[in-house]
Amino acid sequence: VQLQASGGGLVQAGGSLRLSCVASGDTSTSYDMGWFRRAPGKAREFVGRIRWGCGNTIYADSVKGRFAVSRDNAKNTAFLQMNSLKPDDTAVYYCAAGRTPIRYGSREYEYDYWGQGTQVTVSS
Repeated sequence: VQLQASGGGLVQAGGSLRLSCVASGDTSTSYDMGWFRRAPGKAREFVGRIRWGCGNTIYADSVKGRFAVSRDNAKNTAFLQMNSLKPDDTAVYYCAAGRTPIRYGSREYEYDYWGQGTQVTVSS
């Protein structure tokens, strides 16, 4: 499976961005999808996860209420809607896919495939 993330860019604090992650290849298998990010000088951290069938989502506390993960299974695409962006949200954002069902979704090892990342920069 190949994952292609897009939609990053430069935005002012308080603004919004929507990231997309398109899966190609073995799309006959069901995958739970996750989003992670790596800020400059920091380790990669969990952002949010959505399950394949029921669409159940979980989020990191730092983004809860501001970010939303969704998906369009027919188009093999996951989305990360980011609202009320802050400078601390500046990072490279990665999407990831794990064969359904992953245990919880907040740990990197639960995922089998990773996208290349897309840069999000939030100016103050």
